[in-house]
Amino acid sequence: MTEAADAITRVHREEWARVVATLARRLGDLDVAEEMAAEAFAIAVERWPRDGVPPNPGAWLTTTANRRAIDRLRRESRRDDKEQEARMLYDDVPAEPLGVIDDDRLRLVFTCCHPALAPEARVALTLRMVGGLTVPEIARAFLVPEATLGQRITRAKAKIKAARIPYRVPAAEDLPARVSGVLAVLYLVFNEGYLASDPDQDPVRSDLTGEAIRLTRLVHALLPYDGEVAGLLALMLLTEARRPARLSADGELVVLAEQDRGAWDPALVAEGQALVRERLAAVAAGQGRPGRYQILAAINAVHTSARDIRDTDWGQVVALYDQLVRVDPSPIVALNRAVAVAELDGPEVALALVDRLDLAGYHAFHVTRADLLRRLGRSADARAAYDSALALAGNSAEVAHLTRRRDQLAPAAGTDHQPPAT
Repeated sequence: MTEAADAITRVHREEWARVVATLARRLGDLDVAEEMAAEAFAIAVERWPRDGVPPNPGAWLTTTANRRAIDRLRRESRRDDKEQEARMLYDDVPAEPLGVIDDDRLRLVFTCCHPALAPEARVALTLRMVGGLTVPEIARAFLVPEATLGQRITRAKAKIKAARIPYRVPAAEDLPARVSGVLAVLYLVFNEGYLASDPDQDPVRSDLTGEAIRLTRLVHALLPYDGEVAGLLALMLLTEARRPARLSADGELVVLAEQDRGAWDPALVAEGQALVRERLAAVAAGQGRPGRYQILAAINAVHTSARDIRDTDWGQVVALYDQLVRVDPSPIVALNRAVAVAELDGPEVALALVDRLDLAGYHAFHVTRADLLRRLGRSADARAAYDSALALAGNSAEVAHLTRRRDQLAPAAGTDHQPPAT
């Protein structure tokens, strides 16, 4: 790729949400905002290779998109165009209250997560508008047809327009009722960056994890005493701290047990663990019960406190998963608990737990089974499980890791053996 093409790819990932969010506030129309942003990027593709990349690409794109929107208003000559055009030309003081934090992207998140929208539509719309994911990428992540996903997004945008859902952060008294939906979507954005579902994307997308953390920090500033907000921020920080050690030089996923812990980001670890300690102290003082994000953050705090995998307090990890199962009794939580049980009580006990779960369409289920079967010496069964996992995996780094693990198994079925009795 040329320097300009590289810059356009990078800027699209870094600036898409900012451009769309700014235009959405100015225009009050998500469809038009998205269309004008796309036109601005198309103009960049045409001009930057010839004229060079501008010093501030994000500002260039926003200005270009804004001008295209003004041109469109002038062409269409609608009844209220003059007022709209004036607002876009002189936008220093927006007409409507914007909320307690002046951040266009946070306003867009709260708009996309409005309770008037169906939950699945909130997720899809936020990933599209804030995460910048394409419809095919989101459809692959949620295992739904592209046409279905596209219709969800279209209906959600139409609902926002028809219901006149405002582009603003809710007032302080309304925040607690709105925040849980926002946290759920921010966590999904973070997870898509943590392990991208599209094989054509980078396997780890720091632009998405970074934006999810930035927005969660803003929500934490709005609700500093909300335990789940603090818990989600801590969870993201402790997870992001491990990112430098998660990929090998060859682009293969490196699992927790094999990571170089010296490569973890100590500042993020310290900040995340401090938030966990604050929440533990608050719970001990009777200030609420820990929710899902707080417990997940505590589990990650145990992992990031250990010198190596053998030093991990697996008894505490299993105990925390026991708490999490009571809060979130989902099969995926049960699967993750079984991974910890394998370290505490052995792979045979864990495999019995895993085989009770109905998760045949979930690739991590087959990854877990494959690893447990490998540890039990059941190579043929492990190979079949790795094949099932590979058929469902979309992340290129994970595919490389699973392929290597599968290929390291004993080649002949006759070499399978059961572990000695203990």
